[in-house]
Amino acid sequence: MATRSFLLALCTLFVATGTVRARPFTVLVYNVENLFDADGISVYDDYKPNIYTPFHMRTKVATIAQVVSKLDGGKGPDIMLFQEIEIDRSPNDEPSAEARLVAALKMRGITGYTVISGDDSVSTPHEDGHPRAIHCVVFTRFPVKAVRNHPTESARNILEVELQVDGATLYVFNNHWKSGASDPAMEKIRVANARTLRNRIDQILKADPHADIIIGGDFNSQYNQSRRFGGTMLQTGINDVLRSQGNELAVRGLDRDLYNLWFELPNEQRGSDVYRGEWGTLMQIIISRGLYDYRGVQYVDNSLAILKVPGLNATEEGTPLRWSNAGPAGSGASDHFPIYARFVTVNDNQTTRWLSLQNPSRNDESPTQAVKAPERRYDLTKAVDLTQFSDAAEVRNAGNMGKLFVVRGKVMPGSRIAITALNDVWEVWIPDAALRSRVKSQWREGMTVTFHGLLGQHSGKWQFEVEREDWVKP
Repeated sequence: MATRSFLLALCTLFVATGTVRARPFTVLVYNVENLFDADGISVYDDYKPNIYTPFHMRTKVATIAQVVSKLDGGKGPDIMLFQEIEIDRSPNDEPSAEARLVAALKMRGITGYTVISGDDSVSTPHEDGHPRAIHCVVFTRFPVKAVRNHPTESARNILEVELQVDGATLYVFNNHWKSGASDPAMEKIRVANARTLRNRIDQILKADPHADIIIGGDFNSQYNQSRRFGGTMLQTGINDVLRSQGNELAVRGLDRDLYNLWFELPNEQRGSDVYRGEWGTLMQIIISRGLYDYRGVQYVDNSLAILKVPGLNATEEGTPLRWSNAGPAGSGASDHFPIYARFVTVNDNQTTRWLSLQNPSRNDESPTQAVKAPERRYDLTKAVDLTQFSDAAEVRNAGNMGKLFVVRGKVMPGSRIAITALNDVWEVWIPDAALRSRVKSQWREGMTVTFHGLLGQHSGKWQFEVEREDWVKP
């Protein structure tokens, strides 16, 4: 379904007046973890002016630009698919988050893009009634032939951008499916996401079985979702409906026409994000059979890679260095690593000749268990003692966000875990569901408890996050 889309052109917009010179190019997929502007008009409370300042915003876009600059000799990829960029609601001429990123890229000499923002302004709200805050955005140096937005109820629009690459047509789909990869209830919405996308893919392939299609984004699904959660999900969006699979040779036929590039890597190397101590593969690039023939655009075999730079977007342990508002300027990058793959144009115009593959994956069997991620190391002996402060106001500032505290307080009543300390209320968030359940059963109203926690905010409320079991005193 075609709807209005917003196009923002960089100062050095690349315009093709004819067939351009054939050359290799890179496609990057990057969830930038809520890239917001700093105008104070935000659906998310975590991006209000008292928490998220212009200094934070400038740090964030500069970091993203620095990550992008690590590819293609510093000039950046020719196509970038971003997720979690704020839908602009500024009533004035305040630059949008996209424009801020454009400026940061330009500062590093990375230019030449047309910017296409997904049009989620006409979409229905989320299933909980909350308005949409973020959307998908595509940066491309290739000429744009058409833009289409594909809505799904209770989900973000899928953004389709039809490009002209060396005279060939390339379809690019940017996705950000419903969150909660392990949640069967949320999987129903992802199934609807997949059905929307699959219907459009079928329409394209019916007209041209060898169409060149790149599908990327944050699918909030594991690449092997049906194997990981087959016991709780009768149908998965990514595998059963979209039919993403891992037999690379099978795409030459008509029945298994999409190949997931995660299968290019060994099992232990598949990971773009970490959740509850396990590697996830929410970021994905999926390609059609047309990328294997000798017409138009062709995939460069075994080129899928994860872009991680220690100290910039990766921790010492090799996990994502996620964004933090801690300090006056903030730090970190995103809770997802970007992934990328390389492509090239070919002029043979042969759809019956196939790319020769080295060690192609011949089946889509994969582990049912996730690969364990290395744990972030914290020195509990260096935790800040909350009792050294006289009141909560001394603690609640940007300079302390992200710091590890040792906390002593009394348990509050209610379904959510919270304590009182320094004559104020603090929420306690425990990501691990099993540990959270145990703490709820052991901590009684009025009981004095001691634990370690990272200071942060969620929806405008101050909280301590307990990441490990040994952070909770017996």
